Amino acid sequence: MTSTSPHPVATPGAVRGLNPHEHLLAARGRRRRAARHILTGAVWTSAAIAVLLWATSGAATLTGHGRVVIVLGIIAGLVGTDLILVMLILAARVPAIDRVVGHDAAMALHGRLGKPALYLLLAHAGLLIVGYSLDSGEGIVTMVAALWAAVDVRLAILGLAALVVVVVSSIVAVRKVLPYETWHAVHLLSYVAVVLAVPHQLQQGQVLAETTWQRGYWVALYAAALGCVVWFRFVRPAVRSLRHRVTVAGVQPIGDGVVSIHLAGRDLSTLAARGGQFFMWRFWAAGTWWHAHPLSLSAAPTNRSLRLTVRALGRGSAALAQLQPGTPVSFEGPYGVFTDSSRSHVKVAVVASGIGITPVRAFLEGLEAPPGSVTILLRARNERETPLWGEVHEWARARGHQVFTSIGPRGHGPAGWLSAHDAERGVRATSVFPDLRQSDLFICGAPQWADLVEADATAAGLSPEQIHRERFGW
Repeated sequence: MTSTSPHPVATPGAVRGLNPHEHLLAARGRRRRAARHILTGAVWTSAAIAVLLWATSGAATLTGHGRVVIVLGIIAGLVGTDLILVMLILAARVPAIDRVVGHDAAMALHGRLGKPALYLLLAHAGLLIVGYSLDSGEGIVTMVAALWAAVDVRLAILGLAALVVVVVSSIVAVRKVLPYETWHAVHLLSYVAVVLAVPHQLQQGQVLAETTWQRGYWVALYAAALGCVVWFRFVRPAVRSLRHRVTVAGVQPIGDGVVSIHLAGRDLSTLAARGGQFFMWRFWAAGTWWHAHPLSLSAAPTNRSLRLTVRALGRGSAALAQLQPGTPVSFEGPYGVFTDSSRSHVKVAVVASGIGITPVRAFLEGLEAPPGSVTILLRARNERETPLWGEVHEWARARGHQVFTSIGPRGHGPAGWLSAHDAERGVRATSVFPDLRQSDLFICGAPQWADLVEADATAAGLSPEQIHRERFGW
């Protein structure tokens, strides 16, 4: 491991003295943590409201075993449907949610809700079939045939089948073998599933009688979910893309399979983008127009220009190196809270590996920190995989911060995120960052590698609220 530190690192006391607003940083961290808890609470509160409105409508009569099973089935359906609609809102990239909790946190919650929602909807179907069979005395097969005769039920079953496909495609083992384009196309089925379920839900007059609070709640929730998707995923990005007229200004090779894409546009400062954030970019050229690329800024944006840095990791990203000046570009974003606004401490620890240097480079440019309060670890397998490292060293040298580098094949064990040489020497997170517990840790790199960094930092006593990651996985 090598170090670059042209100026002495400031002592903890000196750092604290240089920043009179440390308590404000801590308060900001507490607000962000509270916001995440509030968001999770709001999700389950919405499900509770759905059940409460139904329970107070007079429809929950328990007369016999069959009716009890039917009631359980209805509750499962209400909660499952509510969670699906909330998941759509979380995935709609609503700016307010992104600013408060971050895109990663919203999508993590979205992912955690997927299986419970599907299980509840499967239970809804199974319990209703059994309940109606017990209540009427008819056999299961006869009851299934009777329910299948209803058009709204057939549509709901097709929607449920679509959700099964979406959830299965999100299982890690399955997702790893699917191209991004296939996975994204499959997930569009979730919108189809929601639309197919609407007739079935509104057909149940006993459950959603007209002019009731319950019906009003569901209409509002459907409108909010589908409205957020349409506006924030389609209409708003199209309007902003037309307004800012972003085009490719040039493509600059900067390393082994790595290029920087320079973009030009107008009034880009009104996007309020910050270093460390990412956009969904669509380059309107042959071979690239059909694929939206989630790419971080690799330099702080200006009013007229943006810079992206891309490594050729697949056919889609490799094609970006062939983009010609003048290629029109549309975008969604900016997204993410991998920015200075996420900090809750004066001291900052940064770890980047491979192309994960991209958001880190831009993040550092917008970082306001007193001299000696930032320590950076750059990780690469070999000397050819060090794009933008020179810019990071220059940034640190100009501001009196410290940079460590760890180059070589990965080690093993808890320090497997470092090179084998450094791991064998006993280097750990606390070796690189002696003030880790009093710092915010920003991590960016491949998911499995970043998991090792996070585990090492957590073992050293760092709380989850102090760890910030930019995830490239989808």
